[in-house]
Amino acid sequence: MGTTVMELSSYGLDRPESGDDVVVPFTLERLDSRGRVVRLGPALDAILTRHNYPAPVARLLGEAVVLAALIGSSLKFEGRFILQTQTDGPVNLIVVDLDAPDGLRGYARFDADAVMTAIARGETSPALLLGKGHLAMTVDQGPHTERYQGIVALDGGTLEDVAHTYFQQSEQIPTLVRLAVAQHSVRGERTPRWRAGGALAQYLPPHGIVNLPDLPGDGDFDNPETADPFYVEDDNWTTTRALLSTVGDDELADPEVSAERLLFRLFHETGVRVFAPVALEERCTCSAERIEAMLRDNFTAEERAEMVVNGEIEVVCEFCSADYHFLPHEFDEHQGH
Repeated sequence: MGTTVMELSSYGLDRPESGDDVVVPFTLERLDSRGRVVRLGPALDAILTRHNYPAPVARLLGEAVVLAALIGSSLKFEGRFILQTQTDGPVNLIVVDLDAPDGLRGYARFDADAVMTAIARGETSPALLLGKGHLAMTVDQGPHTERYQGIVALDGGTLEDVAHTYFQQSEQIPTLVRLAVAQHSVRGERTPRWRAGGALAQYLPPHGIVNLPDLPGDGDFDNPETADPFYVEDDNWTTTRALLSTVGDDELADPEVSAERLLFRLFHETGVRVFAPVALEERCTCSAERIEAMLRDNFTAEERAEMVVNGEIEVVCEFCSADYHFLPHEFDEHQGH
């Protein structure tokens, strides 16, 4: 790049570039914006290869994992951030958990016949695989706090589209989200590995300045008939949006382009400050104790009796595929407590 280490230190880059499975926060002080870049490698590959998903399903779940990492990593709390889609498309359910601050897991449920038909027809875009329904984002800080949930309609759009709608309607913060998932071939390995990248930028001007146009009555910001006639987008946000929009999917997911290098490439002319990376890992929160408690607290003795096969109850975690085995009489012992 022809840039000295001394120059880079003014951008917060007086440290080695980060690799995969990280969130890298940044600020664009001269543009009143801030954001995060996510890079996922081994953690995402573990999530996507565990269930042998068809490639289009894996790609869609990968986008959901990146989106959950981008949004959930900004929340300063102990607990979980849960992103969930429920739709009428071939991929009818996606669940991604961020176990704060760094544990990711994800799962997709799909109609295998419908997915194979979609692949045969070449109809595998995220919008077509998802169909119509809703996306919910939930913050769960534990049993003694109230859950916060934001819900937005999924109506034939991508996860990027629905994220923009969510921030417009729920947070009322101008936001741009970019998501990219790819398969990367590694020399000497038979099968390619999944990897992904994502970026989120938000406009946060000085207090008191109008951020967004008034909400249109029909909820459609692109409808000129209901648009706010007095709204003019701030130049700083226009610049931020324009610069981040230039990043390609190949750059976002390129293993040779670190988050820091990407941010410098995009914003070095306007100024960018990059903060220390936060590591992410693939981690399931299931355990024998949690599943035993779920079976005991959420099911009656009669319902548990119906689950018994060959003298035991087997539960397989949908996320990590771990299987747990319980004897029916173990629950009888707890009934008297």
